Amino acid sequence: MSHNAESTAFRSALEVIRAVEPRVADAIGAELTDQRESLKLIASENYASPATLLAMGNWFSDKYAEGTVGRRFYAGCQNVDTVEALAAEHARELFGAAHAYVQPHSGIDANLVAFWAVLADRVESPALKKAQVRQVNDLTEADWFALRRELGNQRMLGMSLDAGGHLTHGFRPNISGKMFDQRSYGTDPATGLIDYDRVAEAAREFKPLILVGGYSAYPRKVNFRILREIADSVGATFMVDMAHFAGLVAGKVFTGDFDPVPHAHIVTTTTHKSLRGPRGGMVLCQPELADQVDRGCPMVLGGPLPHVMAAKAVALAEARRPDFADYAQRIVDNAQALADGLLRRGATLVTGGTDNHLVLIDVSGYGLTGRQAEQALLDSGIVTNRNSVPQDPNGAWYTSGIRIGTPALTTRGLGTAEMDQTAELIHTVLTQTTAGANADGTPSKAKYTLDADLADKVARQATDLLAPHPLYPAINLT
Repeated sequence: MSHNAESTAFRSALEVIRAVEPRVADAIGAELTDQRESLKLIASENYASPATLLAMGNWFSDKYAEGTVGRRFYAGCQNVDTVEALAAEHARELFGAAHAYVQPHSGIDANLVAFWAVLADRVESPALKKAQVRQVNDLTEADWFALRRELGNQRMLGMSLDAGGHLTHGFRPNISGKMFDQRSYGTDPATGLIDYDRVAEAAREFKPLILVGGYSAYPRKVNFRILREIADSVGATFMVDMAHFAGLVAGKVFTGDFDPVPHAHIVTTTTHKSLRGPRGGMVLCQPELADQVDRGCPMVLGGPLPHVMAAKAVALAEARRPDFADYAQRIVDNAQALADGLLRRGATLVTGGTDNHLVLIDVSGYGLTGRQAEQALLDSGIVTNRNSVPQDPNGAWYTSGIRIGTPALTTRGLGTAEMDQTAELIHTVLTQTTAGANADGTPSKAKYTLDADLADKVARQATDLLAPHPLYPAINLT
Protein backbone atom coordinates (compact mmCIF):
# COMPACT_ATOMS: atom_id res chain seq x y z
CA MET A 1 0.00 0.00 0.00
CA SER A 2 1.43 3.40 -0.96
CA HIS A 3 1.56 6.33 1.43
CA ASN A 4 -1.24 8.04 -0.48
CA ALA A 5 -3.33 4.89 -0.26
CA GLU A 6 -2.97 4.76 3.55
CA SER A 7 -4.07 8.38 3.92
CA THR A 8 -6.93 7.90 1.50
CA ALA A 9 -8.10 4.78 3.32
CA PHE A 10 -8.28 6.38 6.76
CA ARG A 11 -9.59 9.75 5.54
CA SER A 12 -12.32 8.01 3.61
CA ALA A 13 -13.26 5.88 6.61
CA LEU A 14 -13.58 8.95 8.81
CA GLU A 15 -15.72 10.72 6.21
CA VAL A 16 -18.13 7.79 6.17
CA ILE A 17 -18.27 7.72 9.97
CA ARG A 18 -18.68 11.48 10.18
CA ALA A 19 -21.78 11.34 8.00
CA VAL A 20 -23.47 9.21 10.67
CA GLU A 21 -21.99 10.35 13.99
CA PRO A 22 -19.45 13.17 13.70
CA ARG A 23 -18.53 13.01 17.39
CA VAL A 24 -17.15 9.51 16.93
CA ALA A 25 -15.10 10.64 13.94
CA ASP A 26 -13.80 13.56 15.99
CA ALA A 27 -12.83 11.25 18.87
CA ILE A 28 -10.97 8.93 16.51
CA GLY A 29 -9.02 11.83 15.03
CA ALA A 30 -8.31 13.24 18.48
CA GLU A 31 -6.97 9.89 19.64
CA LEU A 32 -4.46 9.83 16.79
CA THR A 33 -3.37 13.37 17.69
CA ASP A 34 -2.99 12.47 21.37
CA GLN A 35 -0.95 9.37 20.58
CA ARG A 36 1.26 11.30 18.20
CA GLU A 37 2.03 13.95 20.83
CA SER A 38 2.46 11.81 23.96
CA LEU A 39 5.38 9.73 25.16
CA LYS A 40 3.59 6.39 25.39
CA LEU A 41 5.40 4.33 27.99
CA ILE A 42 2.65 1.92 28.97
CA ALA A 43 4.30 -1.49 28.76
CA SER A 44 1.14 -3.22 27.55
CA GLU A 45 0.47 -0.85 24.64
CA ASN A 46 1.91 -0.51 21.16
CA TYR A 47 0.99 0.79 17.70
CA ALA A 48 -0.50 -1.70 15.23
CA SER A 49 0.40 -1.29 11.57
CA PRO A 50 -2.05 0.38 9.16
CA ALA A 51 -2.56 -3.01 7.49
CA THR A 52 -3.50 -4.57 10.82
CA LEU A 53 -5.86 -1.72 11.69
CA LEU A 54 -7.56 -1.84 8.31
CA ALA A 55 -8.01 -5.60 8.52
CA MET A 56 -10.38 -5.04 11.46
CA GLY A 57 -12.75 -2.70 9.64
CA ASN A 58 -14.51 -4.88 7.09
CA TRP A 59 -17.36 -7.30 6.36
CA PHE A 60 -15.92 -10.06 8.54
CA SER A 61 -17.42 -8.10 11.43
CA ASP A 62 -20.86 -9.19 10.22
CA LYS A 63 -20.24 -12.96 10.48
CA TYR A 64 -21.12 -15.38 13.24
CA ALA A 65 -18.67 -18.28 13.24
CA GLU A 66 -19.08 -20.42 16.35
CA GLY A 67 -17.04 -23.58 16.12
CA THR A 68 -13.67 -24.09 14.47
CA VAL A 69 -12.29 -24.29 10.95
CA GLY A 70 -14.45 -26.68 8.95
CA ARG A 71 -16.81 -27.30 11.88
CA ARG A 72 -19.06 -24.26 12.21
CA PHE A 73 -22.53 -23.94 13.69
CA TYR A 74 -23.36 -21.36 11.00
CA ALA A 75 -23.29 -21.74 7.25
CA GLY A 76 -21.33 -19.46 4.94
CA CYS A 77 -18.10 -19.34 6.95
CA GLN A 78 -15.68 -20.43 4.24
CA ASN A 79 -13.89 -17.06 4.21
CA VAL A 80 -13.70 -17.01 8.00
CA ASP A 81 -12.13 -20.46 7.78
CA THR A 82 -9.49 -19.02 5.48
CA VAL A 83 -8.39 -16.19 7.78
CA GLU A 84 -8.59 -18.27 10.97
CA ALA A 85 -6.50 -21.02 9.40
CA LEU A 86 -3.97 -18.46 8.20
CA ALA A 87 -3.70 -16.87 11.64
CA ALA A 88 -3.21 -20.27 13.28
CA GLU A 89 -0.63 -21.28 10.68
CA HIS A 90 1.38 -18.09 11.20
CA ALA A 91 1.20 -18.57 14.98
CA ARG A 92 2.44 -22.16 14.83
CA GLU A 93 5.31 -21.26 12.52
CA LEU A 94 6.26 -18.11 14.41
CA PHE A 95 6.39 -19.73 17.85
CA GLY A 96 7.22 -23.31 16.92
CA ALA A 97 3.99 -24.48 18.53
CA ALA A 98 2.21 -27.77 17.86
CA HIS A 99 -1.25 -26.17 17.96
CA ALA A 100 -2.63 -22.61 17.92
CA TYR A 101 -6.10 -21.37 18.80
CA VAL A 102 -6.64 -17.77 17.68
CA GLN A 103 -10.26 -17.11 18.69
CA PRO A 104 -9.91 -15.60 22.22
CA HIS A 105 -11.08 -12.00 22.39
CA SER A 106 -8.51 -11.03 25.03
CA GLY A 107 -5.76 -12.35 27.27
CA ILE A 108 -8.24 -13.06 30.03
CA ASP A 109 -10.36 -15.10 27.61
CA ALA A 110 -7.26 -16.99 26.51
CA ASN A 111 -6.46 -17.82 30.14
CA LEU A 112 -10.01 -19.01 30.78
CA VAL A 113 -9.86 -21.26 27.73
CA ALA A 114 -6.58 -22.69 29.02
CA PHE A 115 -7.89 -23.24 32.55
CA TRP A 116 -11.06 -24.99 31.41
CA ALA A 117 -9.15 -27.04 28.85
CA VAL A 118 -6.89 -28.36 31.60
CA LEU A 119 -9.84 -29.07 33.90
CA ALA A 120 -11.82 -30.77 31.15
CA ASP A 121 -8.79 -32.84 30.24
CA ARG A 122 -8.39 -33.99 33.84
CA VAL A 123 -11.95 -34.69 34.96
CA GLU A 124 -15.54 -35.10 33.85
CA SER A 125 -17.63 -33.75 36.69
CA PRO A 126 -21.39 -34.05 37.37
CA ALA A 127 -21.09 -30.92 39.52
CA LEU A 128 -19.60 -29.02 36.60
CA LYS A 129 -22.43 -30.09 34.28
CA LYS A 130 -24.95 -28.98 36.88
CA ALA A 131 -23.23 -25.61 37.36
CA GLN A 132 -23.31 -24.92 33.63
CA VAL A 133 -27.10 -24.56 33.67
CA ARG A 134 -27.01 -21.97 36.46
CA GLN A 135 -26.14 -18.32 36.29
CA VAL A 136 -22.56 -17.79 37.43
CA ASN A 137 -23.60 -14.77 39.46
CA ASP A 138 -26.00 -16.95 41.45
CA LEU A 139 -23.25 -19.27 42.71
CA THR A 140 -22.31 -18.65 46.33
CA GLU A 141 -18.86 -19.07 47.80
CA ALA A 142 -20.07 -22.40 49.19
CA ASP A 143 -21.16 -23.41 45.67
CA TRP A 144 -17.73 -22.59 44.30
CA PHE A 145 -16.07 -24.52 47.14
CA ALA A 146 -18.26 -27.55 46.45
CA LEU A 147 -17.57 -27.30 42.73
CA ARG A 148 -13.82 -27.13 43.25
CA ARG A 149 -14.04 -30.09 45.61
CA GLU A 150 -16.03 -32.06 43.06
CA LEU A 151 -13.37 -31.22 40.49
CA GLY A 152 -10.71 -32.63 42.80
CA ASN A 153 -10.09 -29.53 44.96
CA GLN A 154 -8.21 -28.00 42.05
CA ARG A 155 -5.28 -25.81 42.97
CA MET A 156 -3.25 -23.17 41.18
CA LEU A 157 0.19 -21.82 42.05
CA GLY A 158 1.21 -18.57 40.37
CA MET A 159 3.22 -15.41 40.89
CA SER A 160 1.83 -12.99 43.48
CA LEU A 161 0.34 -9.72 42.32
CA ASP A 162 2.86 -7.52 44.12
CA ALA A 163 5.74 -9.55 42.69
CA GLY A 164 4.48 -8.94 39.15
CA GLY A 165 1.81 -11.61 38.58
CA HIS A 166 -1.57 -11.02 37.00
CA LEU A 167 -5.10 -10.87 38.38
CA THR A 168 -6.16 -13.79 36.16
CA HIS A 169 -3.67 -16.17 37.77
CA GLY A 170 -6.06 -17.23 40.50
CA PHE A 171 -6.85 -14.11 42.50
CA ARG A 172 -10.23 -13.73 44.20
CA PRO A 173 -11.57 -10.65 42.36
CA ASN A 174 -11.20 -12.60 39.10
CA ILE A 175 -13.18 -15.68 38.08
CA SER A 176 -9.95 -17.70 38.16
CA GLY A 177 -9.84 -17.18 41.93
CA LYS A 178 -13.25 -18.81 42.22
CA MET A 179 -12.36 -21.71 39.95
CA PHE A 180 -9.20 -22.58 41.86
CA ASP A 181 -7.80 -22.76 45.36
CA GLN A 182 -4.84 -20.45 44.76
CA ARG A 183 -1.48 -19.80 46.37
CA SER A 184 1.26 -17.48 45.24
CA TYR A 185 4.99 -17.58 44.95
CA GLY A 186 6.77 -14.27 45.41
CA THR A 187 10.26 -12.99 44.83
CA ASP A 188 13.35 -12.77 47.00
CA PRO A 189 12.92 -9.70 49.27
CA ALA A 190 16.56 -8.74 48.82
CA THR A 191 16.83 -9.04 45.02
CA GLY A 192 13.25 -8.98 43.71
CA LEU A 193 14.08 -12.09 41.67
CA ILE A 194 12.21 -15.40 41.50
CA ASP A 195 13.68 -17.92 43.95
CA TYR A 196 13.15 -21.21 42.12
CA ASP A 197 13.98 -23.28 45.20
CA ARG A 198 11.14 -21.57 47.07
CA VAL A 199 8.79 -22.15 44.14
CA ALA A 200 9.70 -25.84 44.24
CA GLU A 201 9.11 -25.95 47.98
CA ALA A 202 5.70 -24.28 47.60
CA ALA A 203 4.77 -26.72 44.83
CA ARG A 204 5.73 -29.75 46.95
CA GLU A 205 3.66 -28.45 49.86
CA PHE A 206 0.61 -27.25 47.88
CA LYS A 207 0.59 -29.81 45.03
CA PRO A 208 -1.17 -27.60 42.46
CA LEU A 209 -3.04 -28.86 39.45
CA ILE A 210 -1.65 -25.91 37.44
CA LEU A 211 1.66 -24.13 37.91
CA VAL A 212 1.49 -20.73 36.19
CA GLY A 213 4.53 -18.90 34.87
CA GLY A 214 4.51 -15.45 33.32
CA TYR A 215 3.89 -11.94 34.56
CA SER A 216 2.65 -8.44 33.90
CA ALA A 217 5.24 -6.48 35.90
CA TYR A 218 8.40 -8.59 36.41
CA PRO A 219 11.37 -6.96 34.67
CA ARG A 220 13.54 -10.06 34.26
CA LYS A 221 13.73 -13.27 32.24
CA VAL A 222 12.08 -16.39 33.62
CA ASN A 223 13.68 -19.84 33.39
CA PHE A 224 10.83 -21.92 32.03
CA ARG A 225 12.88 -25.12 31.94
CA ILE A 226 13.23 -25.03 35.73
CA LEU A 227 9.53 -24.24 36.21
CA ARG A 228 8.59 -27.19 33.96
CA GLU A 229 10.80 -29.45 36.06
CA ILE A 230 9.02 -28.20 39.19
CA ALA A 231 5.62 -28.82 37.59
CA ASP A 232 6.61 -32.33 36.53
CA SER A 233 7.88 -33.13 40.02
CA VAL A 234 4.38 -32.66 41.48
CA GLY A 235 2.32 -33.82 38.50
CA ALA A 236 1.10 -30.31 37.64
CA THR A 237 0.19 -28.92 34.25
CA PHE A 238 2.62 -26.13 33.39
CA MET A 239 0.95 -23.06 31.89
CA VAL A 240 2.71 -19.87 30.83
CA ASP A 241 1.03 -16.52 30.26
CA MET A 242 3.41 -14.72 27.90
CA ALA A 243 1.06 -11.85 27.05
CA HIS A 244 3.65 -9.21 27.87
CA PHE A 245 6.73 -10.70 26.27
CA ALA A 246 5.29 -12.63 23.31
CA GLY A 247 7.02 -10.25 20.90
CA LEU A 248 10.37 -11.04 22.49
CA VAL A 249 9.71 -14.75 22.01
CA ALA A 250 8.54 -14.19 18.42
CA GLY A 251 11.62 -12.07 17.72
CA LYS A 252 13.94 -14.74 19.16
CA VAL A 253 15.26 -12.46 21.89
CA PHE A 254 14.06 -15.05 24.42
CA THR A 255 15.32 -18.49 23.41
CA GLY A 256 16.30 -21.77 25.07
CA ASP A 257 15.31 -21.89 28.74
CA PHE A 258 13.66 -18.46 28.39
CA ASP A 259 11.29 -19.44 25.55
CA PRO A 260 8.17 -20.89 27.19
CA VAL A 261 6.75 -22.68 24.16
CA PRO A 262 9.03 -25.77 24.18
CA HIS A 263 8.63 -26.19 27.93
CA ALA A 264 4.98 -25.46 28.76
CA HIS A 265 2.02 -27.74 28.24
CA ILE A 266 -0.06 -24.70 27.34
CA VAL A 267 0.81 -21.05 26.60
CA THR A 268 -1.52 -18.06 26.48
CA THR A 269 -0.89 -14.59 25.13
CA THR A 270 -2.41 -11.40 23.93
CA THR A 271 -1.76 -10.39 20.35
CA HIS A 272 -1.08 -6.71 21.01
CA LYS A 273 1.55 -5.50 23.52
CA SER A 274 5.05 -6.42 22.31
CA LEU A 275 3.61 -8.56 19.48
CA ARG A 276 2.21 -5.37 17.90
CA GLY A 277 -1.04 -6.83 16.61
CA PRO A 278 -4.74 -6.17 17.24
CA ARG A 279 -6.24 -6.37 20.71
CA GLY A 280 -7.02 -10.05 21.23
CA GLY A 281 -5.79 -13.34 22.67
CA MET A 282 -4.37 -16.67 21.58
CA VAL A 283 -3.61 -20.12 23.03
CA LEU A 284 -0.72 -22.37 22.03
CA CYS A 285 -0.59 -25.91 23.34
CA GLN A 286 0.80 -29.41 23.10
CA PRO A 287 -1.18 -31.90 20.96
CA GLU A 288 -2.81 -33.65 23.93
CA LEU A 289 -4.67 -30.47 24.89
CA ALA A 290 -5.60 -29.35 21.36
CA ASP A 291 -9.09 -30.87 21.27
CA GLN A 292 -10.08 -29.27 24.57
CA VAL A 293 -8.60 -25.90 23.61
CA ASP A 294 -10.52 -25.90 20.34
CA ARG A 295 -13.73 -26.11 22.37
CA GLY A 296 -13.07 -22.63 23.73
CA CYS A 297 -16.20 -21.58 21.84
CA PRO A 298 -18.75 -22.29 23.26
CA MET A 299 -17.03 -23.54 26.45
CA VAL A 300 -15.84 -20.04 27.42
CA LEU A 301 -16.13 -17.75 24.43
CA GLY A 302 -19.08 -16.41 22.54
CA GLY A 303 -18.93 -15.99 18.80
CA PRO A 304 -15.39 -15.47 17.46
CA LEU A 305 -14.54 -12.09 15.98
CA PRO A 306 -13.55 -12.88 12.39
CA HIS A 307 -12.45 -9.31 11.63
CA VAL A 308 -10.00 -9.45 14.55
CA MET A 309 -8.77 -12.90 13.50
CA ALA A 310 -8.08 -11.39 10.08
CA ALA A 311 -6.03 -8.68 11.76
CA LYS A 312 -4.21 -11.32 13.84
CA ALA A 313 -3.27 -13.11 10.62
CA VAL A 314 -1.84 -9.87 9.22
CA ALA A 315 0.10 -9.02 12.39
CA LEU A 316 1.48 -12.54 12.78
CA ALA A 317 2.59 -12.49 9.14
CA GLU A 318 4.40 -9.20 9.89
CA ALA A 319 6.08 -10.77 12.93
CA ARG A 320 7.48 -13.55 10.74
CA ARG A 321 9.45 -11.02 8.68
CA PRO A 322 13.19 -10.73 9.42
CA ASP A 323 12.91 -7.10 10.54
CA PHE A 324 10.69 -8.09 13.47
CA ALA A 325 13.63 -9.79 15.20
CA ASP A 326 15.56 -6.52 14.96
CA TYR A 327 12.56 -4.68 16.39
CA ALA A 328 12.30 -7.11 19.32
CA GLN A 329 15.97 -6.70 20.18
CA ARG A 330 15.67 -2.92 20.05
CA ILE A 331 12.78 -3.11 22.54
CA VAL A 332 15.12 -4.71 25.08
CA ASP A 333 18.04 -2.42 24.23
CA ASN A 334 15.80 0.58 24.77
CA ALA A 335 14.40 -0.74 28.05
CA GLN A 336 17.89 -1.32 29.39
CA ALA A 337 19.01 2.14 28.27
CA LEU A 338 15.95 3.66 29.96
CA ALA A 339 16.69 1.73 33.15
CA ASP A 340 20.35 2.80 33.10
CA GLY A 341 19.35 6.43 32.61
CA LEU A 342 17.00 6.30 35.59
CA LEU A 343 19.55 4.55 37.80
CA ARG A 344 22.22 7.15 37.00
CA ARG A 345 19.78 9.82 38.14
CA GLY A 346 19.14 8.09 41.45
CA ALA A 347 15.86 6.26 40.80
CA THR A 348 15.14 2.99 42.60
CA LEU A 349 14.18 0.16 40.23
CA VAL A 350 12.69 -3.18 41.22
CA THR A 351 15.43 -5.82 40.66
CA GLY A 352 17.86 -2.99 39.83
CA GLY A 353 17.21 -3.07 36.07
CA THR A 354 15.56 -5.10 33.34
CA ASP A 355 16.07 -8.01 30.94
CA ASN A 356 12.90 -7.44 28.98
CA HIS A 357 10.62 -4.67 27.76
CA LEU A 358 9.59 -3.10 31.06
CA VAL A 359 11.02 -1.13 33.96
CA LEU A 360 9.39 -0.86 37.38
CA ILE A 361 10.20 2.32 39.32
CA ASP A 362 9.70 2.39 43.09
CA VAL A 363 8.54 5.99 43.45
CA SER A 364 8.48 5.95 47.23
CA GLY A 365 12.03 7.25 46.99
CA TYR A 366 10.55 10.42 45.52
CA GLY A 367 8.09 10.66 48.40
CA LEU A 368 5.17 9.76 46.13
CA THR A 369 2.61 7.05 45.63
CA GLY A 370 2.18 5.43 42.24
CA ARG A 371 -1.09 7.24 41.74
CA GLN A 372 0.49 10.65 42.36
CA ALA A 373 3.42 9.88 40.08
CA GLU A 374 1.20 8.53 37.30
CA GLN A 375 -0.95 11.65 37.20
CA ALA A 376 1.96 14.07 37.47
CA LEU A 377 3.66 12.36 34.53
CA LEU A 378 0.42 12.43 32.53
CA ASP A 379 0.17 16.18 33.20
CA SER A 380 3.60 16.40 31.59
CA GLY A 381 2.80 14.45 28.42
CA ILE A 382 4.25 11.12 29.63
CA VAL A 383 1.77 8.24 29.68
CA THR A 384 2.53 5.48 32.21
CA ASN A 385 0.59 3.36 34.67
CA ARG A 386 0.92 2.88 38.40
CA ASN A 387 1.80 -0.60 39.57
CA SER A 388 2.45 -2.45 42.80
CA VAL A 389 5.99 -3.26 43.90
CA PRO A 390 6.93 -6.27 46.06
CA GLN A 391 5.51 -5.95 49.60
CA ASP A 392 3.81 -2.73 48.54
CA PRO A 393 2.61 -0.76 51.60
CA ASN A 394 0.13 1.23 49.49
CA GLY A 395 -1.78 -1.74 48.06
CA ALA A 396 -2.96 -2.32 44.52
CA TRP A 397 -4.94 0.93 44.08
CA TYR A 398 -2.52 3.66 45.13
CA THR A 399 0.65 1.53 44.76
CA SER A 400 4.25 2.54 45.22
CA GLY A 401 5.39 1.93 41.68
CA ILE A 402 5.26 3.13 38.11
CA ARG A 403 5.53 0.58 35.30
CA ILE A 404 7.05 1.79 32.05
CA GLY A 405 7.82 -0.07 28.84
CA THR A 406 9.46 0.49 25.47
CA PRO A 407 7.48 -1.44 22.77
CA ALA A 408 5.52 1.60 21.55
CA LEU A 409 8.40 4.09 21.45
CA THR A 410 10.55 1.47 19.73
CA THR A 411 7.87 1.10 17.07
CA ARG A 412 8.16 4.84 16.46
CA GLY A 413 11.90 4.48 15.91
CA LEU A 414 13.27 6.00 19.10
CA GLY A 415 16.62 4.58 20.18
CA THR A 416 18.86 4.40 23.21
CA ALA A 417 19.85 8.08 23.10
CA GLU A 418 16.21 9.13 23.27
CA MET A 419 15.70 6.69 26.17
CA ASP A 420 18.26 8.59 28.21
CA GLN A 421 16.43 11.83 27.43
CA THR A 422 13.17 10.15 28.43
CA ALA A 423 14.73 9.12 31.74
CA GLU A 424 15.69 12.77 32.31
CA LEU A 425 12.12 13.94 31.69
CA ILE A 426 10.67 11.32 34.04
CA HIS A 427 13.18 12.12 36.75
CA THR A 428 12.55 15.85 36.39
CA VAL A 429 8.81 15.44 36.88
CA LEU A 430 9.11 13.07 39.83
CA THR A 431 11.66 15.20 41.66
CA GLN A 432 9.52 18.31 41.21
CA THR A 433 6.27 16.68 42.35
CA THR A 434 5.33 16.81 46.02
CA ALA A 435 2.71 14.79 47.84
CA GLY A 436 -0.39 16.69 48.91
CA ALA A 437 -2.57 16.58 51.99
CA ASN A 438 -6.22 15.90 52.70
CA ALA A 439 -8.55 18.59 54.04
CA ASP A 440 -7.86 17.44 57.60
CA GLY A 441 -4.13 17.79 57.12
CA THR A 442 -3.36 14.07 56.88
CA PRO A 443 -1.09 12.90 54.04
CA SER A 444 -2.93 12.13 50.82
CA LYS A 445 -2.11 9.17 48.60
CA ALA A 446 -3.75 10.84 45.59
CA LYS A 447 -3.24 14.60 45.81
CA TYR A 448 -0.01 16.19 44.66
CA THR A 449 1.53 19.49 43.64
CA LEU A 450 3.41 20.10 40.40
CA ASP A 451 4.15 23.51 38.93
CA ALA A 452 2.02 23.91 35.81
CA ASP A 453 4.75 25.75 33.92
CA LEU A 454 7.17 22.90 34.56
CA ALA A 455 4.62 20.35 33.40
CA ASP A 456 4.04 22.35 30.21
CA LYS A 457 7.79 22.61 29.62
CA VAL A 458 8.30 18.87 29.98
CA ALA A 459 5.32 18.19 27.70
CA ARG A 460 6.89 20.43 25.04
CA GLN A 461 10.22 18.66 25.45
CA ALA A 462 8.45 15.32 25.06
CA THR A 463 6.82 16.53 21.86
CA ASP A 464 10.19 17.75 20.56
CA LEU A 465 11.72 14.37 21.38
CA LEU A 466 9.03 12.63 19.33
CA ALA A 467 9.10 15.06 16.39
CA PRO A 468 11.83 13.25 14.38
CA HIS A 469 9.88 10.00 14.80
CA PRO A 470 6.34 10.70 13.57
CA LEU A 471 3.62 8.18 14.28
CA TYR A 472 2.00 6.77 11.12
CA PRO A 473 3.89 9.25 8.94
CA ALA A 474 2.09 8.05 5.81
CA ILE A 475 -1.32 8.99 7.25
CA ASN A 476 -2.57 12.53 6.83
CA LEU A 477 -6.16 13.09 7.92
CA THR A 478 -6.41 16.71 6.75
